[in-house]
Amino acid sequence: MRTKEELAGVSLLGNQGTKYPTDYAPEVLETFVNKHPENEYVVTFKCPEFTSLCPKTGQPDFGKITISYIPRERMVESKSLKLYLFSFRNHGDFHEDCVNIIMKDLVRLMDPKYLEVLGDFMPRGGISIVPFANYADEEHQALKAERLSQQFNNVL
Repeated sequence: MRTKEELAGVSLLGNQGTKYPTDYAPEVLETFVNKHPENEYVVTFKCPEFTSLCPKTGQPDFGKITISYIPRERMVESKSLKLYLFSFRNHGDFHEDCVNIIMKDLVRLMDPKYLEVLGDFMPRGGISIVPFANYADEEHQALKAERLSQQFNNVL
C-alpha cells in the first residue's frame, strides 16, 4: 500500500469534482514515485479516442495515441494523463505536432529512461497519418534507433 507521502502529488485521482480543460493544459499532468526504479519495465497507455483540431480549417481530427515508456524515478498518473490528452480537443495543431508535444511534455514531467508516442489518425481526404516520436537517455540510444527503424518497417 502506498503512503500518504507517496501520494502527495496525486490530486485528481478519486476527485469527484474533476474539471475538464478546454484548452491545451500540460499543467494538469501529475506524477507519483516509481517504487521499482531498479527494474527495466515498460508502461503503455492507449488512448483510442484522441481528438484535436486542424490548425488551418478548425475541423476535428480523430486518432489513437499510444504512449510507452521505461520509468526512472517518477511515473505519470493515468487520470491526469487522460485529462491532459483531453485538453487537445480544442487545440489546433498538425498530427505530427501533437505527437511531438506529448512526447516532450512527458519527458519534461518524468525524465524517463525511454519514451515513445505513436499517433494513428483517421484518414482525411483519403490519407491517414501515423506519426511516431521517441526519446531515450544515453543508455537507451540503441533502443531508440531500433524502435525508430521498426516504424519505417511497419509502413512498408
